[in-house]
Amino acid sequence: MIHKLSRKTFERLREEHADLTGRGRIAAAEKIARAREHGDLKENGDYHAAKDEHGQMEARIRQLESIIENVEIVEVSQDGTVGIGMIVSIVYDGVDDSMAETFLIGHIEEQSDATIMSPTSPLGSALLGAKAGDIVTYQAPNGKMKVKVLETRAQ
Repeated sequence: MIHKLSRKTFERLREEHADLTGRGRIAAAEKIARAREHGDLKENGDYHAAKDEHGQMEARIRQLESIIENVEIVEVSQDGTVGIGMIVSIVYDGVDDSMAETFLIGHIEEQSDATIMSPTSPLGSALLGAKAGDIVTYQAPNGKMKVKVLETRAQ
């Protein structure tokens, strides 16, 4: 699976990976060693908590490695066309423009004040290529839905 990320997010994930595989692993090993000093490991809550924390960190490291190894850096459109990395404001058909919703089209690892919408979701994929003023139709679980694109901008 290819992960499409902005350059900023890719760099942030690489830094997180480097931190976890360096400082993070050292800190986890020290925490486990300190907990072992408390005696019987079967009933040592600190030890079990440290081991669980270490396991979660290792899972995150593996997740980051998978993303970093299978990444495509995407550049944000400069012409206002909805694409990955764009923030889009929409309003559902029949709803007042004041009820607009704003989304960032992108990978879940992107960071934004806007809610993240996957470009592979029904609405996300329907919005790709649209511009402000366009009406987009997509298939929702309860039938076809229409939305109007009010605004697009780079993150």
